Amino acid sequence: MHAEPIKPFPAGYSDIVKATQEAGFSMASDPVTCRLLSALAASKRTGHFLELGTGTGLATAWLLAGMDADSTLVSLDNDSACLSIAQRYLGGDSRLQLIETDGGEWLQTAAPQTFDYIFADTWPGKYLFLDETLALLKPGGFYLIDDMHPQPTGLPGTIKKHRICWPNWKHDKT
Repeated sequence: MHAEPIKPFPAGYSDIVKATQEAGFSMASDPVTCRLLSALAASKRTGHFLELGTGTGLATAWLLAGMDADSTLVSLDNDSACLSIAQRYLGGDSRLQLIETDGGEWLQTAAPQTFDYIFADTWPGKYLFLDETLALLKPGGFYLIDDMHPQPTGLPGTIKKHRICWPNWKHDKT
């Protein structure tokens, strides 16, 4: 087995961090979470990945770092200013498709696409349109969510820590 050395941060990460700070974007995933995202991505060889909530691309950079050359990542965000940062630093990666769209609208029309790995880091995909999101997950795929802090709307089921849902997790509609 050929193991690649673990890099401290993905290429260009510090540039994305600087641009993120300059833009005043404060909802980025932390490096500990991102390392986990990257490690799990490495387990899905030739995988088809979905990221809901690109933000400025910090987590996106980690996902790409964990993916092999034959994997693909579709990443969505509705904020053009944030997405432009991701495009500037990550847009040259042929495995990545960045889409500016409303996540809920996209999720309602995404089938019959399916994904080996879904990272939901925005309202659509973790609080809204959960059934549509989970319907896109292949059997044995990973569904991961971040930023499960209490929300101002008081949505039920929000917790103050990160939650990871492993393969074969079933969403209970009740």
